[in-house]
Amino acid sequence: MTSHSEKDRVVIFDTTLRDGEQCPGATMTLDEKLAVAELLDAMGVDIIEAGFPIASNGDFEAVTEIARRTKRATVAGLARAIPADIARAGEAVKHARRGRIHTFVSTSPIHLAYQMRKTEDEVVEIILKTVAQARDLVEDVEWSAMDATRTGIDYLCRCVEAAIRAGATTINLPDTVGYTTPEEYRAMFRQVRERVPDADKAIFSVHCHNDIGLAVANSLAGIEGGARQVECTVNGIGERAGNAALEEVVMAIRTRSDVMPFETGIDTTMLTRASKLVSHATNFPVQYNKAIVGRNAFAHESGIHQDGMLKHSETYEIMTPASVGLSKTSLVMGKHSGRAAFRSKLTELGLSLSDNQLQDVFERFKALADRKKHVYDEDIEALVDENLATAHDRIRLVSLSVIAGTRGPQRATMKIMMDGRTFTEEADGNGPVDAVFNCIKAMVPHDAVLELYQVHAVTEGTDAQAEVSVRLKAAERSMTARGADPDTLVASAKAYLSALNKLSATSVRLHAQHAATV
Repeated sequence: MTSHSEKDRVVIFDTTLRDGEQCPGATMTLDEKLAVAELLDAMGVDIIEAGFPIASNGDFEAVTEIARRTKRATVAGLARAIPADIARAGEAVKHARRGRIHTFVSTSPIHLAYQMRKTEDEVVEIILKTVAQARDLVEDVEWSAMDATRTGIDYLCRCVEAAIRAGATTINLPDTVGYTTPEEYRAMFRQVRERVPDADKAIFSVHCHNDIGLAVANSLAGIEGGARQVECTVNGIGERAGNAALEEVVMAIRTRSDVMPFETGIDTTMLTRASKLVSHATNFPVQYNKAIVGRNAFAHESGIHQDGMLKHSETYEIMTPASVGLSKTSLVMGKHSGRAAFRSKLTELGLSLSDNQLQDVFERFKALADRKKHVYDEDIEALVDENLATAHDRIRLVSLSVIAGTRGPQRATMKIMMDGRTFTEEADGNGPVDAVFNCIKAMVPHDAVLELYQVHAVTEGTDAQAEVSVRLKAAERSMTARGADPDTLVASAKAYLSALNKLSATSVRLHAQHAATV
């Protein structure tokens, strides 16, 4: 690559709240979206794609509220090349300090024939009209050629030229189906930028999917080809195999500045916290061997590696844990810790809570400290994440007791609060977890199917909090939720109820049995 005397700025466009949320089961509540957007803004993300305003009233409200609250970043709303979509996106982002409409249309022959059912000339006309409409609403318009990597280069150049002529300020050429290779992608950007008149009037953008594991490599190749915006998601979440991971793109650029003379505006010390927040908001665990933010990313198990690390850390470590905001687990507090110390610890962990949230989490912390000898940073993070996830739940666990052991059947007795009323139930089951879930089904009848039940410990030790993930599917919608508690069965009940609450929020009908009222 050519050397630069000064590093080029690469703009980071985060689509965790839009493309990331399209990952099956990854739906977030409004509070969770606001918390993620706030952290992305603080971290230095340049553009936050907050949602798809026409998709639902919930999406429209989320984009509108994020636009109102965001202090530094540009806030973008996605819109198809349809006048109603563009008008709705413009309405949602008008409250932002800097608003963007991101509109897209398919350009590949296969999409034109089977999805659009339009001719090439008709699509060019659509581009001219819809980009011009968006530009009348906002100054910052991004246009995307959906399935660009399977579009003929002559027609792709014609579409890009039309979009720039109509007022697009950013041109995104996405690898929509995760099909391309780095060399192909780099060459595509070079050709388009060389052949299209006035290409220098727009910023070019990459948007890569990870279907064959090349999303980050392709994104970096696109930058080499002249793109200066990267569309990515925290933890690489997204449809199918996901998107390019923000943390991997940013740290690749930073770590290999010798061959990639670029820079981003991201505060990399916030990457680990962003990963954890998104993981808990979407209820998608991060794989242990995930680059940059995985649990094992900085673990050295082999004796040879450990020996080298002790002698000199750079023998096996190309970046420091601190550079991505990872600190060693610390024993932080016990039951005698006060509110000021607790607030200070939250600040250290990069967590921001309102006074009401702080009070609730502090009370949960004190209750946990009474039951658990050592309270770790991860325990506090789990408490905060659970508080954010359940702040507006209709159904809450009040109490649970379970009889278990080798002499079955196992039996659970549970009390819940739903819409201000209390319900109690007892149920048997094939094991204690089955008994707990049968209790819930008896009180809150529903047709949801349990697709996932997973348990892991938040920290080490026999008194560690259990974190349980539950995914329920109803009416073709999947919702995943987590619950944490030193008692695995209580954590299981919390996770199941949280998933039911999420389904309830998406209009799946849930009714408590009136006969069970106490």
